[in-house]
Amino acid sequence: MKVEDFDFYLPQEFIAQEPAEPRDASRMLVLSRKDGTLEHRLFKDIVLYLRKGDVLVFNDTRVIPARLFGILEKKGLTVEVLLLKQRMPDVWEVLVSPGKKVRKGELLEFGEGQLCATVQGYTEEGGRLLKFHYSGDFKELLGSLGKMPLPPYIKKYPKDPAQYQTVYAKHEGSVAAPTAGFHFTESLMKKIEEKGVSLVFVLLHVGLGTFRPVRTLEVENHRMHAEYYSVDADAASVINEARSRGGRVIAVGTTVTRVLETVSDEKGTIHPGSGWTEIFIYPGYRFKAIDGLITNFHLPRSTLLMLVSAFAGREKILDAYKAAVQQKYRFFSFGDAMLIL
Repeated sequence: MKVEDFDFYLPQEFIAQEPAEPRDASRMLVLSRKDGTLEHRLFKDIVLYLRKGDVLVFNDTRVIPARLFGILEKKGLTVEVLLLKQRMPDVWEVLVSPGKKVRKGELLEFGEGQLCATVQGYTEEGGRLLKFHYSGDFKELLGSLGKMPLPPYIKKYPKDPAQYQTVYAKHEGSVAAPTAGFHFTESLMKKIEEKGVSLVFVLLHVGLGTFRPVRTLEVENHRMHAEYYSVDADAASVINEARSRGGRVIAVGTTVTRVLETVSDEKGTIHPGSGWTEIFIYPGYRFKAIDGLITNFHLPRSTLLMLVSAFAGREKILDAYKAAVQQKYRFFSFGDAMLIL
């Protein structure tokens, strides 16, 4: 399967630079997996498509201010660092720019020496392993020195960093937000619960695996970067009970989809647990754990586009994207939503 099979035309002006206000005022394209029919709604209308006994599954990860700007000691060069994954206490896997200038054994300083890091080695993906040195609390230092790592297509930093968090974000650890959740407000979630829909939370810390570009020509040759997940016993129980009663399991986003498909057995039963997942879902994959998906409009040739194509069919997805362009939907992280049922 060719990566170019997942390309589509998108005018730059359709890339959303800020979220809808209020969040649930974004538009929603509803796609039927069965026959490919489309409906154009507002996201707050999602209540109409949910049934008593359904379960919505959310990812309650929280984005950390993972973007740091420092000075490479001796060379005096400004270096940008993106924290990706904590390997062990004070040791992080990171991306650095300019990468070729940062070598093993060198020292980086952030905030006039409030935070320092030694380059311990290299990663397979071309990143670095940094060992941080500091006095005090690392999270507090990161909060004062770091910035929210926005996608490169967002050109304007939000006035309020909370705009790049879901309203239910809880567990710190992601370097990118699970953006399908941006459309939910607390009042909308309450309305959904009042309809008899269960709200369940699982965890996947979004890292390089979710937004890393596909550089291979063949889809099957791409390898995902491992990301940490956790599903507790209560969440698994609610999901399994809902399914046993005929309720639908609807994933809020591709990150939730990857978690549930990781911890599901062949019968669709969810098993609690935690660990690292490298699951890569593309057309041909047989879904076991979900019946519906809420998602945003994704980048051409991305693993996220491949995942939704696996769920609904590549042709149906590309037709839906073409219709979304014609109707001037807003794309990517701060853009509009799709509901696939």
